[in-house]
Amino acid sequence: MDQNVTERSPLLQPAQDGLSESDEIQEYTGCQPEACCNPRRPLHRYMVLAVMCFLSFGSYFCYDNPAALQDIFIEKLGLSTSEYSALYSWYSWPNVVLSMIGGFLIDRVFGIRLGAFIFASFCLVGQVVFAAGAFFNLLGLMYFARFLFGIGGESLAVAQNTYAISWFRDHELNMVFGVLLSMSRIGSTVNMNVMQPIYKAKSLTDLTPPKHMGVVLLIASATCVFSVMCTILLAFIDRRAKRLLGQQAAATGEKIELRDITRFPLPVWLLCIICVAYYVSVFPFISLGEVFFLRRYQTSPDAADAITSLPYIVSAVASPICGFLIDRTGRNVLWIMFGTFLTLGCHICLAFTFNLNPYALMAWFGVSYSIVAASLWPLVSHCVPSRALGTAYGIMQSVQNLGLACVNLATGAIVDAKGYLMLEVFFLMWLCLALIFCSLLYLWDLKYMDGRLNRSAAERHRIEGIEKAAAEAAAARDE
Repeated sequence: MDQNVTERSPLLQPAQDGLSESDEIQEYTGCQPEACCNPRRPLHRYMVLAVMCFLSFGSYFCYDNPAALQDIFIEKLGLSTSEYSALYSWYSWPNVVLSMIGGFLIDRVFGIRLGAFIFASFCLVGQVVFAAGAFFNLLGLMYFARFLFGIGGESLAVAQNTYAISWFRDHELNMVFGVLLSMSRIGSTVNMNVMQPIYKAKSLTDLTPPKHMGVVLLIASATCVFSVMCTILLAFIDRRAKRLLGQQAAATGEKIELRDITRFPLPVWLLCIICVAYYVSVFPFISLGEVFFLRRYQTSPDAADAITSLPYIVSAVASPICGFLIDRTGRNVLWIMFGTFLTLGCHICLAFTFNLNPYALMAWFGVSYSIVAASLWPLVSHCVPSRALGTAYGIMQSVQNLGLACVNLATGAIVDAKGYLMLEVFFLMWLCLALIFCSLLYLWDLKYMDGRLNRSAAERHRIEGIEKAAAEAAAARDE
């Protein structure tokens, strides 16, 4: 094996130092066909990606259980809209802090394999306690359960991202993150479309509403059990890869240090603001979407859930496609602005029109969300050095969760006091704020960063090639 390979090197590398194809195959004996079992082979890598996708399936499925059953929480369990919205706020509060330290815990305390298992287990325990809170109709216990669930949810996503970074080359990461985003949206979509039918199952109709809800939420926890099993399976696969390749297969090598925060350039903070301003117009709206469509379009609960889940369905398909297009074109900042404009137009139509098809509007919503997600998050890697990426992403997630926690409380109060029209106006204000900061980011990048964030793909590859060659030449001189 090449002695220059480090724990930050991708797992899949071409054979070097005279290692022939036959020698490489002999190194991985005992499993046929060899392409499936050799960690250097693309087929093995994509098999690992399939398992990786299911790490957070349970957390995304259960995260939106309240959204799929919003009418039942409010009508049968007697929650106000504010109390219902707080179920999402209690998920977000722990992640205001834990998103910043999640990478630290994974890198320096638990390790990626144990960390993924622990955080997936938090999701499972939180969901079971949530079911118990509903069963006994204890709102405080339900809030505590969502808090526990939140401890695991976002940090499990950090673990999933760490696995992705360690198993894939840089030029594949955008596509891989698009696939992971798609699977998360699939989890949310399945939840939106199966929870109402499960609740209406004849075998459960004789139960009182709280016990009925508790049993349904307990059934949903099976998806978290599945995710825990996937963390165990992936840990074995990753441990095997480490043994065969003689390297730390699932470590990024990044050091999270507080002093890095003071060195972050302004674009990192602009991206944080854009992230918050955009995402608070997406997830809080979806969490309240069922009753919105019930009242505004006079749909059935099943139809309202189907409409609400459309952004997730569309983004599951569109996210990898958008990631591919952005990889090929570049111009990330312009893509962010374009996606935000599309979302703004969608909210305007939802607020001020009555005769447009809600299915078409929510499909439009899903495409715009996919564009922003695929173009926003990769920009961080162009703003900070690689050793600070974990810190930067942790801060973005923390700021995002702080915004979501506060806005979820505000949206419930707005609906209770003023109704859904004022809620849409509230979302429009946030999207306008996102566009303002997108413009500031564009101007700052143009003036102080030579357009680095908004380069075309061809120009970016050319400059990165020059920088890589210069770095290699400098390293050769040092030797």
